[in-house]
Amino acid sequence: MTDATSPMPMRFPDRLQLPFAFDAGRLQHDLRSLSDTEWIDHFVKQNYDGEWSVIALRAPAGARHPVMMIYSDPSARNYENTPILEARPYFREVLATFACPLLAVRLMQLTPGSVIREHRDHDLRFEDGAVRFHIPITTNADVDFRLNGRRIVMDPGSAWYLRLSDPHSVANRGACSRVHLVMDAVANDWVEALLGDAFATSMSVAP
Repeated sequence: MTDATSPMPMRFPDRLQLPFAFDAGRLQHDLRSLSDTEWIDHFVKQNYDGEWSVIALRAPAGARHPVMMIYSDPSARNYENTPILEARPYFREVLATFACPLLAVRLMQLTPGSVIREHRDHDLRFEDGAVRFHIPITTNADVDFRLNGRRIVMDPGSAWYLRLSDPHSVANRGACSRVHLVMDAVANDWVEALLGDAFATSMSVAP
């Protein structure tokens, strides 16, 4: 028996590669089609140095101000596709793979030389009922993404569950921008089964 001050036991590890392989070329095609779209600076300025910016693909229902559109409100449950998403067929195809309620969905760009300082995104873990998935679109070998002090290397088109309520940071020391498709979702039964299968696979290939 645990007391009220004991940490909640974690059902899954802090990172899991999901059993999806999305087409990196098609992801990058949809991204290139946004060349005339304005990226909005991430509003939590104290968390980064350089340029960390966002384009909203799903936003709180009724939100029209750019900052409100990119905000992932942990209390909100009513989200809608933005016109940008509606005009990007492969992005929509990728999102349709996830059989769970999708909340905020954003493109997040970290330019060369920029750093996201170590921080936590509270309530973003399966055990709290909400998860965050990352799908890299463009990246480079010199992107250093750390979660709980350990590096994660994520290739374009791969998909990941990351427990970002834990300490994490990113440094882009390469020559090109890192852009991820980032999805917040409700942790329903489908998500539980997905993570369970990914966990079983990771255990079977562990050295």
